[in-house]
This record gives sequence, structure tokens and C-alpha cells, in this order.
Amino acid sequence: MQHVGKLIRSASLNGYIELVESLGRDPYAFLRGVGLSARLLENPETLIPSHAVRELLEVTARATGVEDLALRLAARRSFSDLGPISLVLKEEPTPRQALDTLCRYLKLLSATLITRIEDTGPAVIIREELLPSPGVAMRQAMELAVGVKFRILRELIGPQWRPQQVCFSHRPPGDASAHRAFFGRSPTFNQPFNGLVCAAADLQIARTPDNPGAARFARDYLEAALRHRDEGVRESCRELILALLPGGRCTTQQVAHLLRVDRRTLHRYLSAEGLTFSALLNQVRSELAMRHLQESDLPVGEVAGLLGFSAQSSFCHWFHAAFGCSVTDWRKRGARDSPLTDPRLNQSDPLVLS
Repeated sequence: MQHVGKLIRSASLNGYIELVESLGRDPYAFLRGVGLSARLLENPETLIPSHAVRELLEVTARATGVEDLALRLAARRSFSDLGPISLVLKEEPTPRQALDTLCRYLKLLSATLITRIEDTGPAVIIREELLPSPGVAMRQAMELAVGVKFRILRELIGPQWRPQQVCFSHRPPGDASAHRAFFGRSPTFNQPFNGLVCAAADLQIARTPDNPGAARFARDYLEAALRHRDEGVRESCRELILALLPGGRCTTQQVAHLLRVDRRTLHRYLSAEGLTFSALLNQVRSELAMRHLQESDLPVGEVAGLLGFSAQSSFCHWFHAAFGCSVTDWRKRGARDSPLTDPRLNQSDPLVLS
């Protein structure tokens, strides 16, 4: 049985075949190894499993020894790879308005990427998060997401633009020189979030629209696509849990409020999908715990906070109940063995293929 998970546009792999060939390796063998056909990449709008893309990037990076593989792939991207959304973004009067528009239509590009924008006075924090894929490393996929967002902003602001900070939650590469060259500054690693910190003034630079007619047509198309997009309550809850956990505000009441339903209605919706809120919360926490503990060197106390626990002791008690061992033992095993997974994570997901 193969877990299907979320789907994303095959445009996420634009340039992959050419990049791997330039490294002297066979991209088609890597694609076959994760269950993808090269034919799926011919149409950028074809939907492919996100977990397969993540696995492909990790396998390729390891096999080629290229730690900055995702950034090399991001460097090959053009604005047109966004499809109809690019027409709308180009006509927005400021980069900030273009960024807000991108967030509105983001689910049409990827069902797994979540972008949150926070205004902090003179700076704007652009947080990038990916819905977890149990058992699949996220490093390359996350660097691709942040790298593409950087390229989009440089297209909107100007070719010399640089962010104030570039942050990743995973540990640093052995050599970060390629990362410095790509972003124009040194990223920081083992951070509590992934994303970019920008000067607010940079996002308010006026732009001159040059094709408003095409933008209106594209926007009508995108709005129609949003209306026809079907997303279950479970996936909406997962996204909200992911967003609310670090602030310690992830309660059934809060999630129900953001979904504009009462708590009993939320429980009824989840029950119809064979779930409870507590089970979904534990599932997301388990996936995030594995990711942070395996891919970063964050202290246990910081991981506890990112998972919504007010005290490290509460997190450690929950972790032992969920995984059957202490955090320290899990990290030791994770460093020695292949990525560990909690077998209970997949039991509630009915989306499987024979």
C-alpha cells in the first residue's frame, strides 16, 4: 500500500531533469525510484504526490552529494513557472499586495505549502511551512520553498534585493557557501521557523502594471478554480493546528472559531471523517516532533514550545507515551538508523492506493 497524501503541480520539478543531467547522473532512474514517471513532468499543471517530490529531492541530494540541490533547482525557476498566478502578481501595485495575492491562491500551486505573513513594524516576517509527510525528510523541500519565495520577491522588488534574514529550522549544511551565494547573505539554521525577514519598506515599492486586461482574465480563472477546490475539514484543521501550535493557542474552541463553526459542529465534521480533534492534534505533533528532532539541533525545550507545550516536562511525558522512549533515546536512534516513524500516524488516513 502506498500513501498518496497531498498533490502538487509537477511544475515544482521544472528544471529537475536538466539539473541532474548537468551533474552527470540519470534523472529518470531517480524518478522511477520514487514512483514518478518522466511523462508527468511534461505538463506543469499535472498533479503529482508531494511526498514523492520530497523523497526525490532528498534521494537525489544524497546520491549526488549536492547539499544545495534545492537551491540550484530554485535558481532555474522563472516567474512564468507560477502559471496564471504570475500574470496577477505582475499587475499588483506593490510587492506586498502581490505577496498577499500569492497567499490567496497558494493552494492552487501546492496543497502542502503554508505561507504566513507577520508585520513587526519596520520588518515583515514571511514564514514558510510544509504539511508534514511521515517518514520523509523535509530539508530539500523546505529549501526549495524558501528559495522560490526569494526568487519571486526579487522579481517583484528588483534584481539587487536581499532579505534581512533567511531562516531554516534544520541544521546547517557542511558548507554554506552556496547558500550565501544564492541569498546574498548567510542564512541562519536551527531556527524556530523557516522563511525570510524583509524590510517593510521594500515591500511597499510602487510597481507599474503593464497588462491589466490579462491580469483580470487570469484572476477570474483563479477565483473559479478556488471555488471548485474541494478541501475536507480534516485538512483545514491540520493547517490551523500547524499554525497555532507554536503560540500555544491550539484548542478545539480556537480552531472551530477560525473555521467559523461551533465546537460541536467541528467534532461532528471530524467524526464523519473518522477522526477526533485530539487524535488529529497528536498526529500533527508526532510528525513535527520527528522532523524537529531528526533534522535540527534545537534544544528539547524549544521543540516543546514549537509543539505547543508550556513546559518541557509536559512534552517529554507526551513524547514517551507517543513513541515509547525518551526524547534522548529517540534522537540517538535517529542519528544511527534511518528516519523513524510512528506506525500510528498512517492509520487514520484513508487515502491509499493498492
